[in-house]
Amino acid sequence: MGALSTPSLIAAILLLLLGVHRFSEAVPLSDGILGERWGQFRVASNRGSSSTANNDRARSIVDEFLAKLDRDEGTGTLRFRSGAPQCGYSQCNVGKPGMLNVHLISHTHDDVGWLKTVDQYFYGFGITGVQYILDTVTQELMNDPQKRFVYVEQAFFYRWWNELHDATRHLIKGLVNTGRLEFILGGWCMNDEAATHYSSIIDQHTLGFKFLYHNFGECGRPRVGWQLDPFGHSREQASLFAQFGFDGLFFARLDYQDYSKRKDEKRLEHVWMGSESLGDQATLFTGILYGATYEPPRGFSFEYGDTPIMDDQRLEGYNVDKRVNEFFDIVNSRANAYSSNHIMISMGADFHYSNARKNFKNIDKLIEYANALQANGSKINLFYSTPSCYVYALNQLNLTYTRKDDDYFPYAHREHTFWTGYFTSRPALKGYERSSNNFLQVCKQLETLAVLGPEHGSRVKVDKLRQSLGVLQHHDGVSGTSKQHVAFDYAKMVASGVAACQDVVNASYGKLLPSSSSSPALSVEFCPLANVSRCPVSENNEQFVVVIYNPIAHDVDYTARVPVSGRGYTVLDSDLKPVTAQVVPLPVFTLIVPEFGGSKAVGDLVFRTRLPALGFTTFFVKKSSDNSQTESYISILSGKDVTIKNEYLSLTFGGETGLLTGLTNLEKSLNIELSNSLLYYKSCDGDNRGGDRQASGAYIFRPNGSSPIPIGLEPKTSIVQGSEVQEVRQIFSDWASQVVRLTKGARYVEIEWTIGPVPVDDHIGKEVISRFTSNLNSNKTFYTDANGREVLKRVRDYRPTWTFKQTEPVAGNYYPVNSRIFIRDMEKNAQLTVLTDRSQGGGSIADGQIELMTHRRMLHDDSLGVGEALNEPGLDGRGLIVRGKYYIFLDTIESSARLHRDMAQSLYMAPSVAFIKSDLAPASYSKSYKTKWSGLKGSLPANVHLLTLEQWHSGKFLVRFEHYYEKNDDRERSEIAEVKLKDLFAPFNIVSVEEQTLGANKPLAGATRLQWNVEDYGRTKRDMSSFVKPVDPQDLVVELKPMQIRTFHVTVNE
Repeated sequence: MGALSTPSLIAAILLLLLGVHRFSEAVPLSDGILGERWGQFRVASNRGSSSTANNDRARSIVDEFLAKLDRDEGTGTLRFRSGAPQCGYSQCNVGKPGMLNVHLISHTHDDVGWLKTVDQYFYGFGITGVQYILDTVTQELMNDPQKRFVYVEQAFFYRWWNELHDATRHLIKGLVNTGRLEFILGGWCMNDEAATHYSSIIDQHTLGFKFLYHNFGECGRPRVGWQLDPFGHSREQASLFAQFGFDGLFFARLDYQDYSKRKDEKRLEHVWMGSESLGDQATLFTGILYGATYEPPRGFSFEYGDTPIMDDQRLEGYNVDKRVNEFFDIVNSRANAYSSNHIMISMGADFHYSNARKNFKNIDKLIEYANALQANGSKINLFYSTPSCYVYALNQLNLTYTRKDDDYFPYAHREHTFWTGYFTSRPALKGYERSSNNFLQVCKQLETLAVLGPEHGSRVKVDKLRQSLGVLQHHDGVSGTSKQHVAFDYAKMVASGVAACQDVVNASYGKLLPSSSSSPALSVEFCPLANVSRCPVSENNEQFVVVIYNPIAHDVDYTARVPVSGRGYTVLDSDLKPVTAQVVPLPVFTLIVPEFGGSKAVGDLVFRTRLPALGFTTFFVKKSSDNSQTESYISILSGKDVTIKNEYLSLTFGGETGLLTGLTNLEKSLNIELSNSLLYYKSCDGDNRGGDRQASGAYIFRPNGSSPIPIGLEPKTSIVQGSEVQEVRQIFSDWASQVVRLTKGARYVEIEWTIGPVPVDDHIGKEVISRFTSNLNSNKTFYTDANGREVLKRVRDYRPTWTFKQTEPVAGNYYPVNSRIFIRDMEKNAQLTVLTDRSQGGGSIADGQIELMTHRRMLHDDSLGVGEALNEPGLDGRGLIVRGKYYIFLDTIESSARLHRDMAQSLYMAPSVAFIKSDLAPASYSKSYKTKWSGLKGSLPANVHLLTLEQWHSGKFLVRFEHYYEKNDDRERSEIAEVKLKDLFAPFNIVSVEEQTLGANKPLAGATRLQWNVEDYGRTKRDMSSFVKPVDPQDLVVELKPMQIRTFHVTVNE
């Protein structure tokens, strides 16, 4: 038997030490067996072998492994010694003083879907498989204690981990405990930062953090963010990372002009101030990778064809000196862009390390021969490292860094090439993600309020939706930048998760609805296509029950819309009292939506209600032959101006054009000129060989000209009026229409738009916008939200941190609009705010204007990787039809925050409507089932949101409370709030709490972060608990400052 190869060496160690045992926490081996098997290994590996080095390496590996085990004298089992883990900063190589220390980062960037589906990437369909990357990397790490590797995407690691033999799992834990394998970022995916909502970002990271902590403990807790590939970066993301307890963040993509200036001024590393309201609590050290790329230096991607290091001097191809000098040139060049004697170099990229041996062997040689030159006076020191160790090494230098207060949107990698198209790409998928996340919150809350146990199997079902939505947050998922078949796969995955959560909601209602144990079980049904007026249960039954659940911890006003097949209905509320209702006839453009096919609906039954906090209320609907109480009246615009109004607002439409001409806030006597039109930009169709030849595509928005084309100057206009709602219906063309809706008691105008199929018969791509034009003097300034949370000021054709050269006057002024955009007129003291129901791109291209992109359809690719045009086929193959909504507020500046803050929460946490087929008379039903119920004994303060309520583990729940106002938003609601946890929830009492970091993976009391010196600021704080007032274990009162989120593991009793 010859010398063992590395894989054989590792296999022999595992087999000889562990035999065929399967184990989860311990290995039942006696000292004698261990000694015997180590002897067998020595004999086997020495037999016929002259490789002493291999044997010594093997002995070193096993001895190191055994040194970390303790034997239980009673059972003879072996366990990892509690003090054995050496993860964290204590195991970091911080380099050598007086040297240029080069931290080599071995990593792989594994997209959770993009050109292939998640499954295809994992298993390796004609491409590198993630499972093989993890297989080969961990083998290499076991073979050499000096190697380091970092991994990010837990959606993949979770799959791989679940396929491992228990013995292998323990060896992987050993790698994590010794810092050889380190998890960074730690979320289910590397999420997009433009199209994601902060609640979804928190959820997907919490999912990954929980998996890591459950399997690896403290050593599995990530310490840095690693957002290499997202296409622009959000300030809110930095704030959330800081609240997770991260010590740093690294990314690659930023505007090419910004990068050039930062590189020249050695400001690629800085401290990001993530929140004006939270201050120090949201500060984060941030580093930008050299070259604005995360790939290995050119010529050193060993796995993908670059020249290996040939170190046999007997061979003609010997190239050690040449290759080391080439690398030194790269190192010296990069060092000029940074301010310390440490630099970090990425040695991985997309799906690298499928042949980990090939990479590591060449990097080993590079390190060995480069460092050998130190004996001859070289000042360059190479070593394996991790991003967290690099952060720690920098921190030990005690340098002072500049600060960053804004964000990194929009991103352009060259002139004319702004990555602002993906803010809107695949709008139906973006809308589906938002509504599904809404339902996930409902699902988690009801599972918790009903206290479902293991017998219901709810945990697995909730996790199915959690995980599918965690995948969809990926920067090629919700961003809309994957191939079409991958987008279909994302949607299918989420639909499966939604169906699983519907089962959980059904089981929850099975416990919450009955008044007594003798009440028969009820089954609830859902109508996911109600937005296009399709709902079989309400269309096909003469009578039915509607149960509406409110996931917000405040009472809310809500207008229900239920598709129905008749003209007359009676509606009774939970007290069996009549409710005023209206049947609104369906507009003609709903009837041609393919998803409407098969529906019997002729209208939507509309009625208003007030929903209890964190609870449900019930309505009894019955078809009636008398439609006099629910009738709507339709008229056609006849040349005269038309005004519709309610108690708070008045809207005027031009009699000649049918377009909106004015909006008045009746309470404040505030009147503005306001028009709204649907238009489109023609998409550029260049060959992408330069910025001036760039085409629009999934990523890039580049219009062919700065003036959009009106879809219709004089839309066909009709007016619908009734007791509950008034509508002005505008048909701009056979593929573009909208309803301007004013509901009784509403302080907002609702616009429901329907766009598609976007015509491309002329072979020109189109990017459709909704534009609001007012007489407000906005002075080039507008405001957009960051991931649905804090608001950032934007100024047209301007960037706060460098002198900006504009090359695209439209696309270069587009920003992500996750939930809202607004403009202000300081002299008029007026603010016009538009809220969206999904993430979109938008901006203010001229003073007084707001425009939002609703839909995109292209015929050309933008040559940025996806390799196909953004041309969605829709259900019938003719092109995608998308429907969405805007909500418009007009008010004074000081009053507007209260409107848009509350409305944004109401949209994201919208009520969930369920239906029950029941022949019971309302009076009989109400005797057997609850018709109104709240999960709270009282509402939360008006400025506090219950962000999270879910079952955790071991009988504990996870609860997050959020102060959702910024510090200068509102005179009253920007004040500190208090939440009394005692007797807060109806089904259970909170008896104790343990406060956690935002990701729920570390007790706040022991959470610390590295401190940094910041110019014009000072030194950041170390203890994360210093930002909050401790919760007294007796009083259980939680204090919340503006924008604070506080996270708790809570113990309850029913």
